[in-house]
Amino acid sequence: MFDDEPTAAALRRIDDWERKLEERAEQASLLSRQAARLSATSRSADGLIEVAVGAEGHLEALHLDEGIRRAPAEQTARRIVETIRAAQADLLRQFDDVTARTIGTEGDTRRALMAGMRARLGNPPDPEEPRE
Repeated sequence: MFDDEPTAAALRRIDDWERKLEERAEQASLLSRQAARLSATSRSADGLIEVAVGAEGHLEALHLDEGIRRAPAEQTARRIVETIRAAQADLLRQFDDVTARTIGTEGDTRRALMAGMRARLGNPPDPEEPRE
């Protein structure tokens, strides 16, 4: 149909561009499905508090052991929040793993996805940074 080289080269570039768009759409769909299935559970150091967060980082379950009654309410509240934050940090780590496996470890897309997830979670502590 097109015999001249510049036109043929342009058509090859268009085909390549279309193929890359299809690949990215497949990656986005896979990432979306995998991320929707994520959840994380965390337990306080003393084992009296256990929380579970869903894919968006919202609290889905809270279990308080009867032994928690011996602690002051303020301390209990603080430990619940800390345990939720630990679960959210684990969720962020899981999302990072899924994202790396799906779209790779480099690029602006991954950085933007991670920044978005971190913002949705209220900027949980980086799981790689030591705690104070």
